[in-house]
Amino acid sequence: MACDKGFSSSYMLLKPEEVKFFDLIRILFSSNVEKRKFVEFCPLGGAAATAAEDVNFRRRWMIFVSILAQKFLLFSSTLLVWFGSGFEMWLNLVSVNQNVGRLVLNFFQGKVVKPDKTSETFVSFIGNLDKRMELDGNIKYGDPRYYGALSMMASKASYENTAYIQNIVNHHWKMECLGTYDFWNEYLEKPSTQAFLLRDKTTDHETIVVAFRGTEPFDAEDWCSDFDISWYQLSEVGKIHGGFMKALGLQKNLGWPKEVQAQNDTDLDGQNRPSTAYYAIREKLRELLSKNEKANFILTGHSLGGALAILFPTVLVLHEDDFLLDRLEGVYTFGQPRVGDGQFGEFMAKKLREHNIKYFRFVYGNDMVPRLPYDDKDLLFKHFGTCIYFNRHYKGKIVEEEPNKNYFSPLGAMPMMVNAFWELVRSFTIPRKKGAEYREGNFMRLFRIIGLVMPGIPAHSPQDYVNATRLGSSHIFNLPTQQDPPPPEIA
Repeated sequence: MACDKGFSSSYMLLKPEEVKFFDLIRILFSSNVEKRKFVEFCPLGGAAATAAEDVNFRRRWMIFVSILAQKFLLFSSTLLVWFGSGFEMWLNLVSVNQNVGRLVLNFFQGKVVKPDKTSETFVSFIGNLDKRMELDGNIKYGDPRYYGALSMMASKASYENTAYIQNIVNHHWKMECLGTYDFWNEYLEKPSTQAFLLRDKTTDHETIVVAFRGTEPFDAEDWCSDFDISWYQLSEVGKIHGGFMKALGLQKNLGWPKEVQAQNDTDLDGQNRPSTAYYAIREKLRELLSKNEKANFILTGHSLGGALAILFPTVLVLHEDDFLLDRLEGVYTFGQPRVGDGQFGEFMAKKLREHNIKYFRFVYGNDMVPRLPYDDKDLLFKHFGTCIYFNRHYKGKIVEEEPNKNYFSPLGAMPMMVNAFWELVRSFTIPRKKGAEYREGNFMRLFRIIGLVMPGIPAHSPQDYVNATRLGSSHIFNLPTQQDPPPPEIA
């Protein structure tokens, strides 16, 4: 029996919604995963090859953990939304009333100012970690750091509501917000992927920035995409993370057709169903770039958003869309998880070179997300592209792979905790050394205290990535990158 996914030569899909507890336990004791209803598995060569490719215990353990994590997240999704909404409201309530003391005083005086979730002043959980709104005035167009610094600020802004994004882009950055979008996910059957577009235009240049939103801290489905280790094998391309592909716009049972019909269907509430991310953004870019032959575009995102940013040109390559590929100036990702296997990385590195596309993958310190999913013999996920790694002093260097590439290591735990302690100390000293704009709020400092136990969590916040793009040396962008072709051999 052959695989029934015509676009994929082999695949492994996890379906946590279909799992039963005892069946999940059994997978730890049976190497034949195709008998499990919640695992749709078709190895290379078709289902007939399954017997020859029994899955070892370590890989079955990874499937077990992935399914268990997703089940827990789905079970607690309502509680997460409720808690997250309440916590964000509290943070904004304190902010608009200046501080907790003023809030209490206003309460007794009947003068409490209530935040509006749709207003330009309402800030997300992520935004409360780093409230900076302005671009660095010292980094101008032409500076090698320019696109990196702009991309990080756009990635940070992508977590906010429409009014906030329009306000900072149009009024603070003096650029043009081209739209904020909530894209449809065919597999979840509801919108789940957010992005916005802006235009950076002067007399010298015109650049369209596409910023994908990362994982929302209290969105269970976003976290399920991160924990899902499902994959599809595309012929001559390699294995690609299934959850990220679905979020970008993978079509059910079709994969990535070159063209899709306009999605004018309505959902259960009678509302127009939004388009999927890839196809809608592709058409928008074609429209915008066709008006100026000198205009280009960049793709960016933090966390999950970074994964979507690098997968976007992957699908352009599949569709041989040379018009957009030749106008793509670069991809800038921050704290991005791995998205595919080694074959996929080699394939994309070659294609990016052919179209002269820069791909910079920023990694700060002990950020745990770029170290997931594992790069080992069982999960097979690998990074590619130019990795710019920054230590806690924001000194960057180009490396083939970030240190401690799989994060979880008993030997590495103590050094990471010590590093987290010095990051906490730095939060009090950095304003004096670098300027008032680097002052950290109490909420971010509380987050750093959590890092004393779990160092990789605060290291993933936008605060350090914004600092890295501003304080890092510009010369690093002029060094040879992983996309640069190797020098010719000397006879």
